[in-house]
Amino acid sequence: MGAGILVYFGLREEPSVWWAAPAPLLVALAWWLARRAPHAGWAIGLVAAGWLGFGTALLHAVTAPPMAAPPLRAIVLTGVVQDVDLLPEGRRVTLGEVRFAPEDPPQPRTFRVRLRANDPARPAPGDTLTVRALVRAPSSPAYPGAWDFQRAAFFAGQGGAGFAIGPAEVAAGEGAAPPLAGLRASIEARVTAAVPGAAGAVAAALLTGGQSAIPRADLAAMRDSGLAHLLSVSGLHIAIVMGVAFWLVRLAIACWRWLALRVDGKAWAGVAALGAGGFYMLLTGAEVPMQRSFASAALVTLALLAGRLAISLRSLALAAAAVMAIAPAQLLGPSFQMSFAAVLALISGWDALKSPMARLRGEGQWWRRALVAAAALIGTSVLAGLATAPFGLAHFGRLQWYGVAANAVAVPLTSVLVMPAGMLAAALMPLGLDGPALAVMGWGCEAVLAVAREVASWPGAATGARPIPAWGLLVFGAGMLWLCLWRARWRWLGLPAMLLGLTSPALHRPPDLFVSGDARLIGFAAEGALWLQRQSGASSLTRDAWLRAHGFAEARPLPAQGEAAAGAIRCGPAACTLRAAPDGPAALLLRGTPSPEACGRAAVIVAAEPVRGRCSASLVVDRFAVWRNGPHAIWLGTDGAVVVSDRAWRGARPWVPPVPTPRAREDLPPAPVE
Repeated sequence: MGAGILVYFGLREEPSVWWAAPAPLLVALAWWLARRAPHAGWAIGLVAAGWLGFGTALLHAVTAPPMAAPPLRAIVLTGVVQDVDLLPEGRRVTLGEVRFAPEDPPQPRTFRVRLRANDPARPAPGDTLTVRALVRAPSSPAYPGAWDFQRAAFFAGQGGAGFAIGPAEVAAGEGAAPPLAGLRASIEARVTAAVPGAAGAVAAALLTGGQSAIPRADLAAMRDSGLAHLLSVSGLHIAIVMGVAFWLVRLAIACWRWLALRVDGKAWAGVAALGAGGFYMLLTGAEVPMQRSFASAALVTLALLAGRLAISLRSLALAAAAVMAIAPAQLLGPSFQMSFAAVLALISGWDALKSPMARLRGEGQWWRRALVAAAALIGTSVLAGLATAPFGLAHFGRLQWYGVAANAVAVPLTSVLVMPAGMLAAALMPLGLDGPALAVMGWGCEAVLAVAREVASWPGAATGARPIPAWGLLVFGAGMLWLCLWRARWRWLGLPAMLLGLTSPALHRPPDLFVSGDARLIGFAAEGALWLQRQSGASSLTRDAWLRAHGFAEARPLPAQGEAAAGAIRCGPAACTLRAAPDGPAALLLRGTPSPEACGRAAVIVAAEPVRGRCSASLVVDRFAVWRNGPHAIWLGTDGAVVVSDRAWRGARPWVPPVPTPRAREDLPPAPVE
């Protein structure tokens, strides 16, 4: 199923919807053959699963509302508040039923608008909000092959984002807001009021799923220490919620003798755990890690009630299929990949370690039980860390080296102190008795933050590295699946594929030269640094993506005059000559009108402004080129320059904006003669 989804997203042209038609027939054929010809049934089943994934992704794209470009000027927009995010400074609202003008029909997609930091408005879900703002459509990838923001927004139902340039006007109303959005906002406000500072923001994130109020420095510390997964509400959190609910309900039934003799306490506790887990998933926004975790936990609970094996690869596969059916585009994101990779490694790893752990447990002496508990904690962190590190490197270009040490302290704190106190606080909120429980939760969150800050401050806690390319990640993932799914000796054939995926950064050459989608930022990679020509308004996010592509830590400005990067860069008043190799082809970055000789020697001409005949060359990447075809990536090889545009890379897909056309001027009559 996942392979079919990958095939769909790898196409350069949108397929016809009729390509999805054979999927149900193939599934029915596989089901029929599985009983009569098992081998043929397996083969047809694999084809059917792939076709089903392809058809699912295609149908999601067909049924998604179209992307409409917002006006390119400041507008007064009106919309119904769907959600409110508390920020370190101010608020950000998600608006639905947005109108760019009173006479316009409502937009089918949501828009995010950041209110001014000093805005006194306190919107709530369901209110109608009017504000003057600048809104932009989702940005294109930072370079061809980078993360596709437009694709992610297309499948998430988002139309764009922006910021307010005036005060917001809020009218209380009965607008359609997502279920539990108001409850989520009130819990977040109550928690942050009771627990001040970063600890309160972390506590609110664990109870409601919103991380926007956490200060950037603390988010960076959690990321660099390997504890960012604690903020993403997922398996650990829902396991605690459902486990506590199961235990409390079963204990209550056991304490009531009359009821215990008449009902199946285990079944009732399982139903209560499913209800608590489902409510917690909806309350926290039902993000992909939470969907996977709830699906897996629900299968585990049902298996326990049915007396079957609770945790298995089959249940994980069913959970993955459910998530891909609901949101196929999530297969391409880090959340899905890291979440399922961690659980796959834990299930397979602990199955392989079952015998050694049994020998370590011995006769069950107290010191052996303590040793087994410590080994389980460390082993879980090691297995999950090793499984997710390649995916984190591919998407974020960073490695956390002390994650095992940080998790050994922070995970028990979260499991024993933070989450139980949070559950107790949530249960006591309707009675107004949540203060003491929130205080305990705040102490635990502060302790977790202290661990994150300490570990992140250690030398080399997190280092940048050249990311794994898409093909390398695919090879690594295939090898990992082969290693974890098989039980026979040939399972070890997955190791060479995993090693090839891990070494793929050395076999992959990132672009030498980048040009952003607005040509305000041009970057050249040389001598371990990114050399930039930057204009006012250039995107720092684009710069950071270029740095990650090479694994560089710093960006430097191109010199106004002279040489840099060991002679790879030679700049003058009119142009800079850029070479990836001393004897290789050159790119000419225009700053003025260069000499005809310089133009003739260049393999490609790059300019932030339209060239307009200043230089003649077969390859020109200027302001007009990026306006038409998006960001460009350039490789300077021995045979010349290779130029790839974002439009050529992504093709004609529903989330890719069409080729822009010049604005037509109105055919106005001549002015009257005075």
